[in-house]
Amino acid sequence: MLDIAKKIWDTNDKVATAGFLVVVPDFFYGDPVDLSNPQMDRESWRKAHGMDKGCDDAKAVIAALRSKGVSAIGAAGFCWGGVVVVKLARSDDIQAAVILHPGRITEDEINDSSCYSGAEIDSTSPPEQLKHFGEILSAKSEVDSFVKIFPGVSHGWTVRYSVDDESAVKSAGEAHCDMLNWFMKARLPLQTMRFFMLGKQRKIALQDVACHS
Repeated sequence: MLDIAKKIWDTNDKVATAGFLVVVPDFFYGDPVDLSNPQMDRESWRKAHGMDKGCDDAKAVIAALRSKGVSAIGAAGFCWGGVVVVKLARSDDIQAAVILHPGRITEDEINDSSCYSGAEIDSTSPPEQLKHFGEILSAKSEVDSFVKIFPGVSHGWTVRYSVDDESAVKSAGEAHCDMLNWFMKARLPLQTMRFFMLGKQRKIALQDVACHS
């Protein structure tokens, strides 16, 4: 779990170095799923950490940011968080949405203006399903969307990869840059956008560096 957490922070830093202020709420309240424990009762964990509750928690954070004068907010979600961001994107709560290897979502839930990154090997969010979503969205000329399937990678590849695997590092980095470029494309003001992922909140210094594809 510490390795995944470090990769999440590294991704946060990429967004922060582009000039955005990063906020990382702990939606799991110190109780993340332990992927290394085969005995863990995941069903009980899912009930305790429902995605609807995650969405409500995110809206509370967004409301707090709005009260501070923040007008433009973007969100990115990975796996569990991807479903939460899909739910948020159906409202006016956020102005940019990025969904990476999400949990199970349906055709009725997809949002017109979102960026989706999927894995070629993924039983949770199959590439065929995401491609279908892409076809639906691309048929709408008035909609600006992005759907991309990364070859040779599995669910969770953007935060669960080996730093010794050059190909895996490259694929994760490419997805991160796609995410950042989508936020840039949304024309959200620098240093005013808030970026959501899973983990504990941490303040990050801002720099004038951006990631471009």
